[in-house]
Formats: sequence, structure tokens, C-alpha cells
Amino acid sequence: MESVRAKGWPARLERPPVTLRPLRRGDEGEWSRIRNAQPDWFRMWDSTSPRTSGEQPISFGQLVTRLNRRARQGQVLPWAVDYSEVGARPRFVGQVTVSGITWGSACWAQIGYWINRDYAGRGIIPTAVAMACDHCFSLGLHRIEIAIRPENTNSLAVVHKLGFRLEGRRERYMHVNGDWRDHDMFVLTAEEVDGRVVDRLPH
Repeated sequence: MESVRAKGWPARLERPPVTLRPLRRGDEGEWSRIRNAQPDWFRMWDSTSPRTSGEQPISFGQLVTRLNRRARQGQVLPWAVDYSEVGARPRFVGQVTVSGITWGSACWAQIGYWINRDYAGRGIIPTAVAMACDHCFSLGLHRIEIAIRPENTNSLAVVHKLGFRLEGRRERYMHVNGDWRDHDMFVLTAEEVDGRVVDRLPH
């Protein structure tokens, strides 16, 4: 699988006005501005580390370095989401990250995402996630999972729009906003897609 992994990154995917490109150190200014300006928008859904994990906070630069190293190893696909309004330059508005990539007999991965609140509701994240899924399936991955808190209606709208099926609830699945939270697991496999995932988007 090494050759397949090598082809997976770096990758730039486009479906105007949305572009997925590798996250880079130069995104730090806008990334920080968005996150600091909208704490209530992110706090409910951001993963956190329990005290028992022993993990220490890292800088944005360290985060990008770590993600790109793991991307070259075929373990993660860390994309920045750019959005181009008519007549304007592309603007960084969020992230889509494919993580937990497992090859061998499993060939599965998980997708997580977030977006600037000012750009929510424009179909940006559904488009970005659809492109990410198509890329993953083209690499040979078979199963894509998205874990969502049951009360996260905005995120639920994404998986419903793209035709992910609900597989079940995982109790106390992930540490989010300071505690272990239940998540619903949504799944899409390659066999369930006739054509491309982006073809499921509204025209």
C-alpha cells in the first residue's frame, strides 16, 4: 500500500467555489482570528483532553508539522477549506481532516470538520466533505465514518445531505467540551456510492 499512500498527499481538490488544500503554517493568523472570535460556536463541539491523557497543549506551528508528518505516512489528510466569493480571492474558512486512516483488512477512516460561523449554511462543508470522501475512495479506502454529537444539528445536516447512514450510538465515545460525550456514528462505504459523493450535492 505504500505507493497508494504516497499518492494521497499532498492533495488539492476543487469544486468551485470550494477548495481543499493542505493546511499550512501561514494559516495561523486567520485560524486564530476565527477561533478566538467565535468561542461559543466551537466550545460545544471541540474535542478536549481528559486529565488522565497527559497531553500537553501545542502551538499551531507544531500542530501543522505533526499533521503533515503523519500525512506523509498515510495516517491523516489535513485540509484547509478555502471559499471564493464572486470577484474575491479565496478565503480560509475552516478545516476538514481525515484521520485514523487504517489500511490492511480494514481500509477505513474518520472525517472531522469545522467552519467559520459567518460562512455556515452555504453548502461549503457538505461540498468539502464530499470531495474528501471521493478522494479517500479513490485511494482504496472502503469505509468512512463521521462521529457526531446527537444535539449537533448543523453537523447532522451534513451527513444527511450526503447520504451517510446512521450505524448506532457510541456512549461516552469522545472527550468533548470537558467531558465524555455520546456520539452517533454515521457511515458511508464505497459500495453505497454510485458514481461520486459530490454527485449527491444539490445543483
